[in-house]
Amino acid sequence: MLFEARLREGIHDGRITLMVRRWARSKAIPGHRYRTGVDLIEVEEVDEIAEGDLTDEDAVAAGYANRAELIANLRGGEEVPLYRVRFRVVKEGDPRDRLAAAADLTADDVAAIDARLQRFDATGPKPGWTRPTLEAIQANPGLRAGTLAEQLGWQELLVFKRSVRKLKDLGLTVSLEVGYRVSPRGEAYLRLSGRTR
Repeated sequence: MLFEARLREGIHDGRITLMVRRWARSKAIPGHRYRTGVDLIEVEEVDEIAEGDLTDEDAVAAGYANRAELIANLRGGEEVPLYRVRFRVVKEGDPRDRLAAAADLTADDVAAIDARLQRFDATGPKPGWTRPTLEAIQANPGLRAGTLAEQLGWQELLVFKRSVRKLKDLGLTVSLEVGYRVSPRGEAYLRLSGRTR
C-alpha cells in the first residue's frame, strides 16, 4: 500500500489507523497484511462508503486535520467507489527482514530460489533481468535506484523498483535509505549458486 511519506510516522506510532481511497474495486482485504514503506499493517475492516459518511474523526484517524481536507486530497473522480479501510500496525516486524538474514542455505533452498528467479526472468518485463540486477546491486550497494536502473538499461524506474521488490520478497536484497544492498541470504545464494563475481 502506498502512503505519502508525511503519513508514515503517524502510521508507525499508531496515530493513523485509517485510510480512505477511491478504487474501481477494493484493493484491501480484511486480514491481509501490506507494507507501507516503513511498517507492516494488517487490514481489519473495509467499507464502501459515500463521501457523506466521512466524519472529522475519520479524517484525523487518516492523518488529516478535518473531513474537508481529507476529501480535498482524494484522487479520482466522484464516480469511482470510495473505500474506508481500518488497519493496525503489525509490531512483529517485516518477515522479509528475518528471511534476508537467514544465510544458512541448503541445496534445496538454492534450487527453490533458482526456480523462482527463472520464472521472474521468463515472465518479467525484461528477460533475464535477475542475475544482472543482483550482481549490479552487489557491486554498487547504496547506489541510487534511478542510476542503477539506467546502468542496467531499464526504461521505467517504477517497473525496475517493482522488480527489485520481488528480489526483496525472496530475502535476496535489502532496501537502504538510498538504493539497495544484497542481503546475507542473497550473498549466500550468489556464492552457492555459482552466480557470484
